[in-house]
Amino acid sequence: MGSSLQQAALLRRGLTIEYISLVWMIVECLVALSAGLLASSFALLAFGGDSVIELISSWTVLSYLRRMKTSGGDVEENHSTEWITTILLFLLIPTIGFGMIDSYLAGIVPESSVLGIGVAIAAVIGMPVLAVEKKRIGSAGNLLPLSIDAIESWTCFYMSLALLVGLLMNYLWKIWWVDYVAAAVILVFVLREALEALEEIRS
Repeated sequence: MGSSLQQAALLRRGLTIEYISLVWMIVECLVALSAGLLASSFALLAFGGDSVIELISSWTVLSYLRRMKTSGGDVEENHSTEWITTILLFLLIPTIGFGMIDSYLAGIVPESSVLGIGVAIAAVIGMPVLAVEKKRIGSAGNLLPLSIDAIESWTCFYMSLALLVGLLMNYLWKIWWVDYVAAAVILVFVLREALEALEEIRS
């Protein structure tokens, strides 16, 4: 009985943290994409594009946890959404990559973005908190999708660090080309995330 009650409590906490994560990802992708378009910043656009995919992933985990709560824990994992998010990750890489190269060759100079700096700072602060809590609950409750989502939150944290450095250098010292460097770093993380997701699905 105690074990069932503990598992139920972990499920509730998992649902709470995923709802918080879902709301944040909605805010993050809307702000990052809007700021990226306004400032012609491919670092922000790459970050926002990945945020959209993480939003889909977060919704998948949330749906899984809700089904677990309703069924009492007897739920089969469905990999269809994982395949969709993985394909989207692979499509994001050439989309942002070729766009970034084309813009650089065309001489487009990314502007500084206070809004972008704000969302990057928020992600740097918030993502580790979400990642640690997801991992803790996922491990304690044997909730694999939540543990995997924790890894994605850590990836988002590293991306936001690269984004913040690029945006601050552009804002403080007008070193605009660092935005392209930050976008390239973010795309490397997206590629790693896509490969890890593909490996996870195949295992």
